[in-house]
Amino acid sequence: MKEQSFAHRSEGEFAKILNFYQIRWEYEPHAFPIAWDKKGNVIERFKPDFYLPDLDLYIELTTLKQKLVTKKNRKVRLLRELYPEINLKVFYGKDYRTLLIKYGIQGERQGEKLDNP
Repeated sequence: MKEQSFAHRSEGEFAKILNFYQIRWEYEPHAFPIAWDKKGNVIERFKPDFYLPDLDLYIELTTLKQKLVTKKNRKVRLLRELYPEINLKVFYGKDYRTLLIKYGIQGERQGEKLDNP
């Protein structure tokens, strides 16, 4: 399948599952504006981790510390308010660990990076 560099090991592990099941995916293909300044310039965007074009589904993996999850949840909420037509599934830490256990894949250790799954 495709070679790709990922920001986090968890994204590489998730890509392995998608590749195994031959699910087409794109990594961070779209950035959705979610905040603008007074002049209408985009000042903040949300870029979901994966897009599954055959399912028209965006996937966001959130395996981070709670402080960062709160920030990400705000972005997810804004995306859903501004773009209700966007189909987005968020995998939180517990969801992600369950998925890894189910498929027998080693889980992410905090701060590790994985390239080219």
